[in-house]
Amino acid sequence: MSMSDTFKHITVLLNEAVAALAIKPEGIYIDGTFGRGGHSRLLLQQLGEAGRLIGFDKDPQAIQTGLALAQADPRFTIVQRSFADLAQEIESQQLTAQVDGILLDLGVSSPQLDDASRGFSFMHDGPLDMRMNPASGISAADWIAEVSQEQLAQVFKTYGEERFAKRLAKAVVERREQQAFTTTADLAAVISAAHPAWEKGRHPATKAFQAIRIFINNELGDLEQGLEAAVKVLKPGGKLVVISFHSLEDRIVKQFIRRMEKGEQDNLPRDLPVITQRFEPILKACGKPQYASAEEVLANPRSRSAVMRVAEKQ
Repeated sequence: MSMSDTFKHITVLLNEAVAALAIKPEGIYIDGTFGRGGHSRLLLQQLGEAGRLIGFDKDPQAIQTGLALAQADPRFTIVQRSFADLAQEIESQQLTAQVDGILLDLGVSSPQLDDASRGFSFMHDGPLDMRMNPASGISAADWIAEVSQEQLAQVFKTYGEERFAKRLAKAVVERREQQAFTTTADLAAVISAAHPAWEKGRHPATKAFQAIRIFINNELGDLEQGLEAAVKVLKPGGKLVVISFHSLEDRIVKQFIRRMEKGEQDNLPRDLPVITQRFEPILKACGKPQYASAEEVLANPRSRSAVMRVAEKQ
């Protein structure tokens, strides 16, 4: 059994997301966050022989799974890049404005959380890493070793929405002066000890770990860039489906769709007289946000915070 088989991933909103793409058998689709391929496999079942699916992922273990799928199914290809780069990648394949649907399933996957060696989890002790692609960028341990107390507090507050950001940052910086942080359990213990308000059912290090992960992987910057790229590569009538797992992501997605519904109006000076008819909407929201069913939440508690938004290119 390979490492990628050891840690199972339950795909969130699997049927709902693929249904929202309204698959055309001969269409071209992008799974911007391949993960372990749950959405991709169901999508491929609905594609005809002429259909194509392109997967993106930064994670080397996800890429291994994707390469195996690509060998088994010639309609599928996998690219080891962030979905933030999908405009460049799709342009290089000469498919710009020809894509029928894009799915972005954001956040961290269950295998990444469950595999202690990846350093994402405060529940399993492992090296303090947290990079989606361990071969690229700075590890959480190296960043924590050099970040200022002020910036660390800002990251906790901005990306973790942590009320006690300053207090936790102070505790981390004071401890690192005695001894560097190298493991997740060590960092989680220091944050837990410094946290004054433990919530029932939630580990006190949850928000701080989320904040570090989002910062280290530039998740919100990638999301903003990926949404802009998605609009470029979709054809008119093409669908954009985004599943987010916390309020920061969902806010970005909601505001982006709203802005695209107004056309380019937001980019103009406020005092410029505007004739509304000149501005064509770029996207149109499809229906209301969808959430995981009670049954799904019971089977997979990690789906509790999932929100799916769908838009169509105009």
